[in-house]
Amino acid sequence: MAPAARMRPSDDALSIVMEALSRRFADRFSVSAAVREQHAHTLTWIPNQPPDCVVFPQDTAEVAEIVRLCAKHGAPIVPFGTGTSLEGHVNAPFGGVCISTERMNEIVAVHPEDLDAVVQPGVTRKRLNDHLRDQGLFFPIDPGADASLGGMAATRASGTNAVRYGTMRDNVLGLTAVLASGEIIRAGGRAKKSSSGYDLTRLLVGSEGTLGVITELTLRLHGTPEAIAAGVCPFPSVAAACAATTATIQCGIPVARIELLDALQVRACNAYSKLALPEVPTLFLEFHGSDAGVAEQSERFGEIAADLGGGPFEWATRTEERNRLWQARHDAFWAAGAMRPGARPMSTDVCVPISRLADCVAETQVDIAASGLIAPIVGHVGDGNFHCLPLIDMANPAEVAACEAFVGRLVERALAMGGACSGEHGVGQAKMKHLEAEHGAGAMAAMRAIKRALDPQNIMNPGKIVIP
Repeated sequence: MAPAARMRPSDDALSIVMEALSRRFADRFSVSAAVREQHAHTLTWIPNQPPDCVVFPQDTAEVAEIVRLCAKHGAPIVPFGTGTSLEGHVNAPFGGVCISTERMNEIVAVHPEDLDAVVQPGVTRKRLNDHLRDQGLFFPIDPGADASLGGMAATRASGTNAVRYGTMRDNVLGLTAVLASGEIIRAGGRAKKSSSGYDLTRLLVGSEGTLGVITELTLRLHGTPEAIAAGVCPFPSVAAACAATTATIQCGIPVARIELLDALQVRACNAYSKLALPEVPTLFLEFHGSDAGVAEQSERFGEIAADLGGGPFEWATRTEERNRLWQARHDAFWAAGAMRPGARPMSTDVCVPISRLADCVAETQVDIAASGLIAPIVGHVGDGNFHCLPLIDMANPAEVAACEAFVGRLVERALAMGGACSGEHGVGQAKMKHLEAEHGAGAMAAMRAIKRALDPQNIMNPGKIVIP
């Protein structure tokens, strides 16, 4: 069978795989409908496509054992972290075996002197940071949800801190992975840099489980800042808020987080998180450094905002106030959904150069209004990445079609401005059709060649990113 013709494995082959896994893993193997549905896509409007079974390994050797069995019988494999991804990454369109990393949750080692940690993929970012707190260290990547670190690496996650600390691409020093053959490989290491060989670490980070299963990660850590200041700043328009963002970055102010909420999203957060913010375009910001440093950064930003008609910029250093602010930002998805009971949020993102951010957001707002959609906007605007959250009545075909058309135009707009079809959500099932427009036919051919070389049977998360 050609890889591109991937179909469900035969009933006989699947039966052999499932019987073997049941004997080997006992209570760490499940065919329960509820468990299988929990391990497929659940957060947005993409249909749930559950695997045939779910298995819960505890270490790299067990993952390799599962993969070798699946490879022998041509059974698809879908790696699973916590299921917080948004583009259908964990669906199983061809059935097969879901490898859940839930029980691979050991923090293997922390090396404070070297600012790194070694973890299994099922460790979540919050758990790692709780473990690090007493050592004066933290892991900065914060996509909002308490995602697993393996899943964050697989989707090349970023989030609110990316403007200062980068994405998972920048913070994964090395990893262990099981390839489609069942072979275990080690890529990268604990050294802060290397110029030897192909960069397999960066190849696997962001591969969404299509090239292998990540079973261990070496992560870059950072020292906890001496002082943290956070605050909110209202603006008369989205354009003014975006202009303030651009000016802040260009002035070299080392902002740690700078998040845009449009007026509709502020209204949603006020209702859901019990805030009392003016319902106008608003920036949420955070600064890290010394007491004097964060005070200076906050004051400089306040001056920039005032010059653009924004403000007042109100900032605070008390932990409770900061946590309440950022919890409201992280709850934006649920806050938006609560605006229209019975509808489903369809979260999508694009990324553009920050010099085009104001244009892209403004044109998108015009498009939303013309489409008759309810779609709050929220974004990590310090790196040009923003999200739209159309609220869709899935029982209304015309509304679904209008949303799909809107997302297509949003991507086209971002690409025309030199951007990307996704800044952090990834490709999964939902954005495969946009990849060639972004990368070109030659690059897509190279991606397909890599997929065929590392996964000749197309068993690793098939139906995602590329069709080989």
